Amino acid sequence: MDRRRMEEAFFKVLMAASAAIVVGSVAGVLLIVLVRGLPVLNLAMVTQSPKGGYYLGKEGGVLNAILGSLCLATGATIAALALSLPIVFYLQKEYGGRTRLASLTRLALDVLWGIPSIVYGACGFIVMMYLGLRASLLGGIMALTLVELPIMARAMDEIVRLVPAHLKEASFSLGATRIETTLRVVWRQALPGIVTAVLLAFGRGIGDAASVLFTAGYTDRLPSSLFEPVASLPLAVFFQLGTPFPEVQQRAYASGAILLALVLGVSVISRLLARRFERYVIR
Repeated sequence: MDRRRMEEAFFKVLMAASAAIVVGSVAGVLLIVLVRGLPVLNLAMVTQSPKGGYYLGKEGGVLNAILGSLCLATGATIAALALSLPIVFYLQKEYGGRTRLASLTRLALDVLWGIPSIVYGACGFIVMMYLGLRASLLGGIMALTLVELPIMARAMDEIVRLVPAHLKEASFSLGATRIETTLRVVWRQALPGIVTAVLLAFGRGIGDAASVLFTAGYTDRLPSSLFEPVASLPLAVFFQLGTPFPEVQQRAYASGAILLALVLGVSVISRLLARRFERYVIR
């Protein structure tokens, strides 16, 4: 009995330590970015584009990068969602979930999830060169779509598989077709998790720099066309930290604080939406 109590106490301490490491890591990142970024964060940072000499310490802001990141992540999330939903519903056992193709699809998604985003950027750049395209908003969206697709699809797949089988059986017993069951039962029950998966992928996309480095390019102008280069906040942080001017380096932390605020905002929204939709979920 004493041994069991000791084991239980040991694992409780281990779990508490793990939780403390996670919370401490988040708090450390927030503390460093906010302490170094808030003193130089002002209204001009979020309402103005870089002006001449901005990277030498003169006036301007990162509005171009904020809007560019939102355009890139929004476009990629919409494209990834359009591709993920058919894949996820095909992977249900009522469709092709028990076939070899379904198993291969899940394996491919797992492999895609583990590929570094810089590889997507490099492959996208090669495809763009082959097609005669230059770095642009469209190229960045294409690369980010590949980054978000496996994250969104696999998360949705696990969520849909958690829908109780008796709900599907009850729907079939009432004469509903597979499509009707999918749309009116499975979709409704999985909606909170699907929303969370979409926003999780959006947060991943808005914070990614490697995949858009070669495909989206960078510019001080506001986004105006799918076929023009576009800035992004992660690259704005990277370029500002790369300058030898301390005041510009501080602005990089301010840009990082803006990016963190966007990601945290997406996380909070996903929690709120999930709780709102959970009222329709049958346990």
